[in-house]
Amino acid sequence: MSEDEEYAGYGEARQRRMKVVAWVTIVSLILVAGGSTILTLLFA
Repeated sequence: MSEDEEYAGYGEARQRRMKVVAWVTIVSLILVAGGSTILTLLFA
């Protein structure tokens, strides 16, 4: 069995994991920015 065949399934899993990490990062940045904006409006 060659290395390419051995690692064939890892590319798809890696892509899926990168997409999940990217979306979690984007959502968390939006939530943190929105939360800090609301706190600034309330207490400023």
